[in-house]
This record gives sequence, structure tokens and C-alpha cells, in this order.
Amino acid sequence: MKKEKVLIANRGEIAIRIMKACNELGLDYVVVYTKEDRASGHVKKALKERGSQAVYRISSYKDPNEIFSVADHSGATAIHPGYGFFSEDFRFARRAALRNRPITFIGPRWEVIRDLGSKINTKRIAKSLGIPVIPGSDEPIYSEIEAETLAEELFLKQKEQGIDKPSILVKASAGGGGMGIEEVNHLDVFRQVYRRIQNYAKRQFGDEGVLIEQCMRDYHHLEVQLLCSQHKEVVHFGTRNCTIQSTGRQKRVEVAPGFDPSIWEYPFDARKVLDDMVKYSIRLAEKVEYDNVGTWEWIVTRDGKPYLLEVNTRIQVENEISACISRISRQRGPVNLIKEQIRSALGEKLNFSQRHVSFEGTSIELRIVAEDVKRGFAPWCGTITRFEFPDEPWVRVYTHVPQDEPYEIPTEYDPNLALVIVWGKDTQEAKERAKDFISETIIDGKDSRGNGIITNLSYLYEKVDEVLRF
Repeated sequence: MKKEKVLIANRGEIAIRIMKACNELGLDYVVVYTKEDRASGHVKKALKERGSQAVYRISSYKDPNEIFSVADHSGATAIHPGYGFFSEDFRFARRAALRNRPITFIGPRWEVIRDLGSKINTKRIAKSLGIPVIPGSDEPIYSEIEAETLAEELFLKQKEQGIDKPSILVKASAGGGGMGIEEVNHLDVFRQVYRRIQNYAKRQFGDEGVLIEQCMRDYHHLEVQLLCSQHKEVVHFGTRNCTIQSTGRQKRVEVAPGFDPSIWEYPFDARKVLDDMVKYSIRLAEKVEYDNVGTWEWIVTRDGKPYLLEVNTRIQVENEISACISRISRQRGPVNLIKEQIRSALGEKLNFSQRHVSFEGTSIELRIVAEDVKRGFAPWCGTITRFEFPDEPWVRVYTHVPQDEPYEIPTEYDPNLALVIVWGKDTQEAKERAKDFISETIIDGKDSRGNGIITNLSYLYEKVDEVLRF
């Protein structure tokens, strides 16, 4: 691999994970931060490892001009967007590729991001390949009358199917990550929801196209992790289950693999469902010639029917649990998907094929957040004065919260505190270890009124027992 310098255009734990991958690949890197993040662990780590010349202050993580200016000033040859921000912005990726001084965008090529970034286009491609998708629109809807007509049809079909409480989802077609989605239970409120989502989509994504589909109930949310290269290589790293989410569809507890028939009796052939989802995901990846890390999101209903939701054309928070249970023959330890993502973006071939990949054990991810679960997961703001957690060989903790001094949580960003990856030889051991970790973790702090810190640790502890249970 030739000498490259990676600009890490993100913050928090993902920035730290990217730094770690760069170090293991022998690549130089630079980071950016805003004034609110000056005390963040990703800044301190960069200063310690690379010095002040590797740290650039910017006004916003969302300003593409600032990001490219830092890239040019630092001599960066590649940009890693992490997740969020520019990670699924095909215009940003296109600009990186086509500017006078091209910069490698660490992700799929911009054409793929564009084509799969639209839920509607993804749905259309999937249907052409015989991949099951949720009933609803398969092209952008911009007309309120057309949208209401389709909504009425979907309500009628659900009633014909004997569904007691029919409902539909109205989604921003260019959205992702659970954003820009609202549920409608009655046709008489459809228009106001449609207008709200359309305005949101135009404001956030510059495209007011809307997707309308049947709201599926009593299902699990699963994902398939793929790694592809520019040389038409496709490898999967199994499935994971992301069903436990906050009220805002933000994931809190995730587990890999996606189902475990050895501990739960499912009302369907779980192994066949998982195999089908992987097969379908690979089929779509090969069709569009996908060339980097990506996640295929699915829902599985109680009768064992999988439906493709969307494709996330980026690294994800939870990719680590898939990596944690994956083993590559002739390599030590689990695979590092961020390292493989960087290698792939830089044009390298994969060092392995599917036959070299095996799976071992169960991995659980915990997202520790300063939030009040009893108040609808409302964010908590204040200063953390103590953050301690157990150091065990079966756990990895990624956090930007310093442990050697007080840390004021920036109100400008989500109050995520840490990403915890627990591994066990089986699901039961992974659950026990996850609960042990939570019990031994100590987080102290106060808000501006002197009230104690509120986190979701108790919620996580309770939810661990529910993983993989249908």
C-alpha cells in the first residue's frame, strides 16, 4: 500500500476507531474538531499520536468547503467520512473524485451512493431481482393527490388482510438511519404528515421525494454486513439483530448473529431466513457492482418473511459486532472492517474470500447514552466527573469521554458516551458478560442545577435479556 494520509472527517468514537485502523495499516492521518469538541478524546488521541499538525479546528463538521480546505492544507490523499455527516452524500463523494486535486472518498463510488441512497430506487432494483420488499410505492411521489390515493389503497388492503389496526409509513426517500419517517394510523391525518415529511426531506436532503409503504408490525430488524472491493469481490460477515431501539428508532442494543435457534424456538426456520437474506443482499450488491463496506437492512415478520428496507452505503456504528464474531483463516483474531474498508477504497484486493470466513460465538453491542429513558429518551446535559468501566479481554470500549478529567457533554451533538462490544462463546455467555459489564460501570456527573447524571445503563441491563427473542 502506497503512503496515504487520511483526513478523518468525523468525531467521537468513530473517529477513534478510524485512527486505530490507520495506525494498524501504517497510514498517516489528520482529524478535525469544532470548538464544542475541543476536549473530546479523539482530539487528545490525535495530539498524542501525531502532534498539533494533525489537528484542525473547523466551525462545522457539515461544511464541505472547510473539509476540503483542511484536506488540501494537510496534504490528505483520502477522506474517511465515518457515519452521518457526509458518509452517504454522493455529491460530496463526487466532488472528492472530480476536483482538480482528486481525493479518495473512503466508501463506495459516488454513483453507487447516489443509486442506493434513494429508498425508492433501491426498492425498484430489488423488485427487478426478485428480492422481497415492503408493499408500497416504488418511485418518488411528489404529488399529494397521488400519495393520498396510494395511502388509501394500502389501508384498504390491510383491512382485507384482517389487520385490526392498519397503518402506513411516510418516509423521506433520500433519508436513512431512521430519520424522516412518520407513522400514519388514519387516512384523515395523512395529508398533514405527508406535507411535514416532504418539507423535511427538501430541507435535509434537497429532494422532496416521499416513499409510502405498509407499516409492518411484530417484526425484528436485521442487517447483513457486506464487504466488497473494486475488483468485484463480495464477502459477507453474517447477520445482526438491531431490534432494540429507542422511541426515535435509534438503536441501543444489538447482537450478532441475527437469530440463534439454539436458545430460542422461532415460529419459522431461522437459519433459512438468515441464509435467504444473505443471498438476496449479495445478489443486489453484485447487480450494482458495490465496491466497499455496506449494510443491507431487513425486517423479518413473525411468519418468517424477510423484506428489504434499504442499503446503508457506509460503515455503521454496529459493524463491530459482525467483525467480532468473524474469523479469517490464517489471521489472528477478529476481522477489522474499518481497516478492510480503507484498503478496499484505496483499490486493493481483499486478502480473503468467503471460504476463508468462519463465525464464532455471539457479540452484543451496548450504546451508552446520557439520556432519560423514562422521558422518551430525552438527552441529559451536564458534566461527567467519573467514568470507569471494567477492563476484560472479552470486551472492547470505544469512547471519546476522557477518563482523567471532567468532561462537559456538548449540547450540539447526541450525548453518546461509549460504544461497548462484548463477546461470548455463545449467546448466554455474551448476555451474562454484557450484564456484568453494565453492573461494574460507574458514571458520575452533575447538571447545571446540581442534579446527578442520568444514563441508560439500567435500560440496557434490562434489555440484554430480550436480545434475539421474538
